[in-house]
Amino acid sequence: MNRRRLTRARDAAGPLLISVIAWAVLAYLVLPLAVVIAISFTTTEYLSFPPVGFTLRWYQRFLADPSYVDAILLSARLAFGSTLLGFLLGVPAALVLKRGRLPGARTLGNLFLSPLILPAIIIGVGVLQISDALGFARSFEAMLAGHVVIILPYIVRTTLASLEGFDTSLEEAAQDLGASGLATFFFVTLPLIKPGIIAGCLFGLIMSWIDVEVSIFNTVIAQSPIPVKVFNYVQYSVDPMIAAVSAGTIYIAFVLVFLLDRLVGLDKVAGQQK
Repeated sequence: MNRRRLTRARDAAGPLLISVIAWAVLAYLVLPLAVVIAISFTTTEYLSFPPVGFTLRWYQRFLADPSYVDAILLSARLAFGSTLLGFLLGVPAALVLKRGRLPGARTLGNLFLSPLILPAIIIGVGVLQISDALGFARSFEAMLAGHVVIILPYIVRTTLASLEGFDTSLEEAAQDLGASGLATFFFVTLPLIKPGIIAGCLFGLIMSWIDVEVSIFNTVIAQSPIPVKVFNYVQYSVDPMIAAVSAGTIYIAFVLVFLLDRLVGLDKVAGQQK
């Protein structure tokens, strides 16, 4: 009897311990973000936590600065432009890698995923050298090319995950009914792998938005994305406005994650990654 009670207690304690550890890890990850957001509302002229009072002055100052607005617009152009190019390149690449039966397909797949394990600073230096050799160094095009490189693995990986359990008999049935190859792709294949594509694009959008290493090697003072501008600003001055700028990027990331959950579902994304 005692042994049975001990076994039951042990079985009940396992999930509880896992829950406690999971919440502790989540708190550890979220706490720095909460601190940054709280500091952005302080009324003091210096960073203070816990914040003193409540004011939106630092957000107003941030949004009233044309250079920051331009940096945000540039980051948005980079993020959406690189995501669109990543979609146009990544989805066909994933389809070819999965179904093309190419010699060395595994090697090509690893090549597409290699930016995930390479330090971003190495990619930034590489893009700078190649763009300099081609004559468009330190330009929007150079930054765009670098951002495509860093987000392409996310789109390829999630699309490959969606294709993993794909039932090709559905495509064959559509073609038997008279659908062309293009119509089959747009009306059968694409809707079924859409969750993986959307997840990869949103992950890529976030990675492009927060990138510093690739952008900093391929930008100039008059054309700096918001992460690079923040990085340069904190080298000379640290005040609550920088917390407001950082909080703004956190809000955007939260919105993108919310959209990912609403459009795809975080549980489906986790299942695909698994």
